[in-house]
Amino acid sequence: MVISAIALWVASAVVDGIDVQGGSTGEKALTLLVVAVIFGIINAVLKPVIKVLGCVFYIVTLGLIALVVNAGLLMLTSWVAGKLDLPFHVEWFWPAFWGAIIIGVVSWLLNLFVADDEN
Repeated sequence: MVISAIALWVASAVVDGIDVQGGSTGEKALTLLVVAVIFGIINAVLKPVIKVLGCVFYIVTLGLIALVVNAGLLMLTSWVAGKLDLPFHVEWFWPAFWGAIIIGVVSWLLNLFVADDEN
């Protein structure tokens, strides 16, 4: 969850059109943590369903459709955050597209440095 929040923060800092508004740094951090939870729930519930239903598209596009799906899930996260009155907003598709790529890369990089506790 913290890694996702950091990745969301990086995306909001780098991509115009992804905004986290709020007063203090603490309020923004709390907003990012809550949005990370929402994003995680949406990904956990919808992404497997989308992969199963859109299996042909994943094969035909060699997986590139995943970029569009991730952008859509980020836009859905923004919509849910708006309904919950959280100050997190994604303007439209292209900021969501680039933001999803940045979130994926930053999450992957940060997960490389986190110890695996399964041993």
